[in-house]
Amino acid sequence: MGETGAVSSHPDRPAVHMDRTVPALPVRDVPAAVAFYRERLGFTAPHVTAGFAVVTRERAILHLWAASDERWRTRPDLATAPVRSGAESFLAGTASCRIDVDDVDALFAELEAADVLHPTSRTGVQTTDFGTREFATLDRDGNLLTFVRWTAAG
Repeated sequence: MGETGAVSSHPDRPAVHMDRTVPALPVRDVPAAVAFYRERLGFTAPHVTAGFAVVTRERAILHLWAASDERWRTRPDLATAPVRSGAESFLAGTASCRIDVDDVDALFAELEAADVLHPTSRTGVQTTDFGTREFATLDRDGNLLTFVRWTAAG
């Protein structure tokens, strides 16, 4: 999917080929999130600390970062400055990403058996009007992961 050559669509920007993206998802408890990704979603974790982890499954890579700052709960300026540290706990579960997969039906069956499907995906893999077959799941914090198989050029 995508172009192979580097072509700049803006005359003031250099021609650069961009490749894979690595989503970074906010979680409340990194070790607990890593356990969920390992046990329920089939990922491995080559790097884990209390505040940051890298989880992988085949070529898919996700970064998990600790949104564990609770100081916002007692700050007097919360209404005017809700985000100060960028790691406030209310950020956990607010992210989403889409992950390309080669066999969306097999992965659906695996994750259905693990009981991790998003409620909207419990009826099966959906075909979209923009050329994908896909389904969604939520991690333990509520971040949305959508697994996608492109069926048409997009």
